[in-house]
Amino acid sequence: METFEAITQRRAIKQYDPDHRMTAEEVEQLLSLAMLSPTAFNIQNWRFVMVRDPALRRQIRTVAWDQAQVTDASLFIVLCADLQAWNKNPDRYWRNAPVPIREFILPAIDSYYRGKYQVQRDEAMRSCGMAAQTLMLAAKSMGYDSCPMDGFDFEAVAKLINLPADHVIAMFVAIGKGTGDPWPRGGKLPLTEAVIEDRF
Repeated sequence: METFEAITQRRAIKQYDPDHRMTAEEVEQLLSLAMLSPTAFNIQNWRFVMVRDPALRRQIRTVAWDQAQVTDASLFIVLCADLQAWNKNPDRYWRNAPVPIREFILPAIDSYYRGKYQVQRDEAMRSCGMAAQTLMLAAKSMGYDSCPMDGFDFEAVAKLINLPADHVIAMFVAIGKGTGDPWPRGGKLPLTEAVIEDRF
């Protein structure tokens, strides 16, 4: 599927075939593509928690407004971010770069994030948002439907997945064989309202 077609056809689908299974190769391909999503300083701070245990999925569903896609989607990902990724052996993110680049970028990473919790969190959400969109567009290109989700109790889900203290949950992404149609598009703003030239 062409990129433009995947963008226009991707919709949030709520109903999935609970009996459909993605192959291991499909899942690996999808996650490998998601790993190409951009992150500031290449810190790759996203973490993709694939929830496969049916019992755990049912528990998550109970704290996610009983949304069926939690249990029925072929692939259910709790998209998280490591807020301290910038500080965990950051030289590994630039191991293949020439020495002058490493000598410039590593101090810049430290200066950008150290002591700045809001920056760390904002960057985590930006990174996860881009990774989620990559997942959904790649899924559509592979013939699958998807649904981004934030309708759940974040604290309850964090406990259920044993989220480390230095991580945050950004959203869920459900992927699978859709069995229902998307809701009609609610209406898009005109470009004249959404696009501003130079200044507000």
